[in-house]
Amino acid sequence: MTLDIILVFTILGAAILLFITNWVRVDLVGLLILGSLAIFGLVSPSEALSGFSNPAVITVWAVLILSGGLARTGIASQIGRFVLRLAGDSEVRLLAIVMLTSGILSGFMNSIGVASLFLPVVIDIARRTNRPPSRLLIPLAFASLLGGLNTLIGTPPNILISEALTNAGLEPFKMFDFAPVGISVLLAGTLFMILFGRHLLPKRDITRDLGKKSRTDVADLYHIKERMAFIKLPQNSSLDGKSLLKSRVGSALELNVITVLRDDETIMAPKPDFILRSGDRLLVEGQLDRLFELHDHNHLVLEKEHLSFEKLFSADVKLAEAQVISGSSLVGLTLPHAAFRHKYGVFVLAIRRNQTVFYTDLECITLLEGDVLLIKGWAEDLAQIKSDDDLILSVPDSVQDYHLDDLLMITRVPEKSALVGKTLLASRLGDAFGLSVQGIIRKDTSELMPSPEEILQAGDTLFVKGSQEDLLTIEGLQNLEIETQSEPDLSELETEETALLEAVLSPHSTLAGKAARELNFRAKYGLTILAIWRGGRAYRSHLRDMKLQFGDALLLFGSRRRLQMFGTEPDFLVLSEEALPAPRRNKAPYALLIMALVLIPVILNWLPIAISAVAGVALMILTGCLQMDEAYRLIEWKVIFLIAGMLPLGIALDQSGAAQLIGDSMISLIGDAGPLAVSAGLFLLASLGSQVMPNPAVAVLLAPIALSTAAELGISPYPLMMTVAVSSSAAFLSPVGHPANLLVMGPGGYKFTDYIKVGLPLTIIVMVIFLLELPFLWPF
Repeated sequence: MTLDIILVFTILGAAILLFITNWVRVDLVGLLILGSLAIFGLVSPSEALSGFSNPAVITVWAVLILSGGLARTGIASQIGRFVLRLAGDSEVRLLAIVMLTSGILSGFMNSIGVASLFLPVVIDIARRTNRPPSRLLIPLAFASLLGGLNTLIGTPPNILISEALTNAGLEPFKMFDFAPVGISVLLAGTLFMILFGRHLLPKRDITRDLGKKSRTDVADLYHIKERMAFIKLPQNSSLDGKSLLKSRVGSALELNVITVLRDDETIMAPKPDFILRSGDRLLVEGQLDRLFELHDHNHLVLEKEHLSFEKLFSADVKLAEAQVISGSSLVGLTLPHAAFRHKYGVFVLAIRRNQTVFYTDLECITLLEGDVLLIKGWAEDLAQIKSDDDLILSVPDSVQDYHLDDLLMITRVPEKSALVGKTLLASRLGDAFGLSVQGIIRKDTSELMPSPEEILQAGDTLFVKGSQEDLLTIEGLQNLEIETQSEPDLSELETEETALLEAVLSPHSTLAGKAARELNFRAKYGLTILAIWRGGRAYRSHLRDMKLQFGDALLLFGSRRRLQMFGTEPDFLVLSEEALPAPRRNKAPYALLIMALVLIPVILNWLPIAISAVAGVALMILTGCLQMDEAYRLIEWKVIFLIAGMLPLGIALDQSGAAQLIGDSMISLIGDAGPLAVSAGLFLLASLGSQVMPNPAVAVLLAPIALSTAAELGISPYPLMMTVAVSSSAAFLSPVGHPANLLVMGPGGYKFTDYIKVGLPLTIIVMVIFLLELPFLWPF
């Protein structure tokens, strides 16, 4: 084994580990592979970058855009709606039509695009026929994967395998060379689902409308009712005249205000700037423990003694000004996003921008070049900042210019305070109430730089930066009256003006990994997240800080106008046809003609698929079927960078001899059993790999191995390459195996085990059907 082979295997092993663990984004893994191969000299610089100009990569992004053109002009949805309505009330007929229709369309559209397009259609039809969507959504996802095997452009692995043949000097697969295999496995998969698979699926419905007889089903499934209560502002409440945002009912109590009852008036889905009045009754949803905790005990007691600014620093704790310089990495970030406290170990007391000084809600301010931060910290920490590349440290001319005395208070933690025993971080005095604890006096000892992990004790005296209004807000929250007799009526949530809606992250979303608090969700979209369905269960508390994931289903509440606008957001896919944006139906004939102009030259061998597809993209945009910004959003850049980074690894596997070594090992293990056994081994290897790795990566890795194995056995490479193409798309065993699987997980209310129960027998059936017909379709 040569050094080059050892290096290639090391890089390959590291890549597989990163794919499995998800420690690093898959597109970044691709770039790391590309860079590593070039640095170690395993491929030349031009070979390392060849993936970005590879015809397969160009074809993949062009097909994604063409698929989007068919979807945006309403062609695919019209076909789907028309065909699905033929199913009537029969579950068997509905299941068959869902799978066959989505499977056929997946041959000409991206699989995830077909699943996204059919998702709201199937849910609406399931609702109208009173059937659980969970009986239809996994079949929809699986059919979109099976249907992609029908044509060259159906899935990225098909395109990549065909291009690998071209690079090896062989005749590539043509447009419909995959059809005999694809059609047979699609029919077999559909028959399996009808006869056996549907009985293995759960009967779970989280998507029914509210209002009819079953209108509370979705809310019941999310267990919303047990997290709802009425609270009332007493007379002379200190919250009177405050906006809903300033009242901190949301940030401090983590409650969603659904409705406000005022005299004979009902205000549904109040906006953040809605002004509260004494006597208002608020229907709230969320974890009520914090409300009861705050209601039963005083949090803090305000002392009458005035706190002088000089008490905040000492010989060891100093004040300084830090200016954000030009080109600083802090520009465009908030203090939490920059991890400012963790990085520098200091408190930020104020931010001065030109002539304006900000004192409160500093964590929400985006830093700009030239901002001056008044900071407090240990002398040694401040000294280290002097050598920092992002800030210029200086001694303030006069701290009195900041007028902080009016914002400093002395408070005491009473004996039965709910804060006793909590850390400063867990107390949420900062993010919930806008109060910054600048020091703690405890039994004649003082701590002027308290750690977030400092545990509060009864009798502690706190030096607090905030406003009297913030303390009055706490008092107002403590005095809220909790009504235990009133029973919320969930059917009243949906009116002519307000409604509930479910949505999932779209496949092209950039919001995965971000929390609602970071997105400023309520203010940006005007909607309230009531619950998140994830992994087979509903989450109803701490939603502001839950990072969104692909596969989540969000239960939203708000005005119908806002919900309709939400349907146009590219980062979300709403699960109701009513809220979807209107398609450009007048452009549908152009889109059909363009797809014909793309496919015919390829079928007749007049043009390479990459050139024909790119020309089709240009025509889609020129004719107005798509706008240019929509085309950019349709490209799954993560997949493009992944494939472009993985292709050089395929070159390295071939040139280093690693592919031949793996092929020889496979032959020594199962070669005596014949080429069909080798095909079975490749199928198992690729299908298992696709459960934990992106299927384009599996295809790229196994293509050179299949070619080397075929050469060693002296057989045709086509059956082995077809095996890799088909098995790379057999990702049925887990929700993370393919984005289409993940897309339906939340709306279907599926658990991880649901995929295994249905996917395992389907994988075996696809494998058996494929191996039986392989020698006849592609002789060895």
